[in-house]
Amino acid sequence: MQFKNTYTMKTTFLLFLILSFLFSALAGNFNQDFDITWGDDRAKILKNGQLMTLSLDKVSGSGFRSKNQYLFGKIDLKIKLVPGNSAGTVTTYYLSSIGSSHDEIDFEFLGNLSGDPYILHTNVFTQGKGDREQQFYLWFDPTKDFHTYSILWNPQSIIFSVDGTPIRQFKNLESSGIPYPKSQPMWIYSSLWNADDWATRGGLVKIDWTKAPFIASYTNFNAQACVWSSTSTSSSCNSTTQDSWLSEDLDITGKSRIKWVQNNYMIYNYCNDIKRFPQGFPLECSLN
Repeated sequence: MQFKNTYTMKTTFLLFLILSFLFSALAGNFNQDFDITWGDDRAKILKNGQLMTLSLDKVSGSGFRSKNQYLFGKIDLKIKLVPGNSAGTVTTYYLSSIGSSHDEIDFEFLGNLSGDPYILHTNVFTQGKGDREQQFYLWFDPTKDFHTYSILWNPQSIIFSVDGTPIRQFKNLESSGIPYPKSQPMWIYSSLWNADDWATRGGLVKIDWTKAPFIASYTNFNAQACVWSSTSTSSSCNSTTQDSWLSEDLDITGKSRIKWVQNNYMIYNYCNDIKRFPQGFPLECSLN
């Protein structure tokens, strides 16, 4: 009986180790997947590549960029934002190509005074043109724990999600003459930096440097994506690729969740800003 119990315990422990290894493999590795691009030792990769931290002090912020470029993908990243008085700081997580006609898909987290909510700022650039901002409050405290922020980018649409809940969709409306990011491969970027000239209440609230360093943490990176090869000017995906995310769209539940978020937590939508667009809203506002 004792031998059986010992065998069961060893088997359970071995299974736990195997599952832990598989989970880590699925979660990605910051050493293998990213390069620290600025900020010197303010950016740190910890726990054998399973954790990344960025910090900001009065001298500099910090940032990282993916080793690979992607042309379409489903990107997940867990982030725990700067706690306490984060006013004036901005934590970013976005996809972007380079050049004056670049494409870009943005998550930006605008810090605030202690007790006030973060603002989640989203934007989409096509051929160098953005001005498609939507902003949200979150329905939880993003500084207490890690939460998953996801970008699904496929030929049909771009979907922003938080913990699996879609909050925004930007559709491919090229048939109506609206540019869509589909031909420029993008890197994944993240940074933590000083934006107190605009980030909090239009720049009225400045960073309290006595609270520095400000630290944001990242884990569980996962990319189901088409990796771009610069040598062959092509991606790892083709017409025979069976990845479900390449054709994924919002179902009835997803559309209902977006409506719930936008009805309860959206605080700015460029498609409703009459003062900004006195000559009429952008065309996609009536089609999305």
